[in-house]
Amino acid sequence: MADEQKLDTQNPEDIAATTESADSDLSARVEQLEEQLAAAQDQSLRSAAELQNIRRRAEQDVEKAHKFALEKFAGDLLGVVDSLERGLELSNPDDASIKPMREGMELTLKMLQDTLKRHQIEAIDPHGAPFNPEHHQAMAMEESTHVEPNSVLKVFQKGYLVSGRLLRPAMVVVSKAPVEPPPSIDEKA
Repeated sequence: MADEQKLDTQNPEDIAATTESADSDLSARVEQLEEQLAAAQDQSLRSAAELQNIRRRAEQDVEKAHKFALEKFAGDLLGVVDSLERGLELSNPDDASIKPMREGMELTLKMLQDTLKRHQIEAIDPHGAPFNPEHHQAMAMEESTHVEPNSVLKVFQKGYLVSGRLLRPAMVVVSKAPVEPPPSIDEKA
């Protein structure tokens, strides 16, 4: 009963002020909680996006690892291909005494080339093509009137691509325009 009397005796202005104070405290608390909720939602979205980016990068890394896993091994095999090709170039196809050996070399080279193709390893043989510094390494330049300047005249060593990426550049001789000799003394007179 004392509490009832206390409420009855309170000034209506005091009750209004207390109610207003409680309302403003509740409004401030609601506003604070809404800000925390918005921050938590933003953080959640950022975390989900970061997780998606990590997953995508991991998938790309795995794809690249599968695609280029053979790069070092294939690079080591290219010397074998080069040796077999040189051996066939230097051996006489008409010599009956080495015919069985030559046939064996041809079959071995074909098997090796087929294996490389199955693993997306392609040869670059640019003979007669325009010089491409991304795929060719110029070893020398030679004057030529038969082909356009900056064309590949000779290929010392074939280049190779693995899944479209350069494994080894082709070593080539590039053409250049012939230099006209300076006029001789007799022509000046």
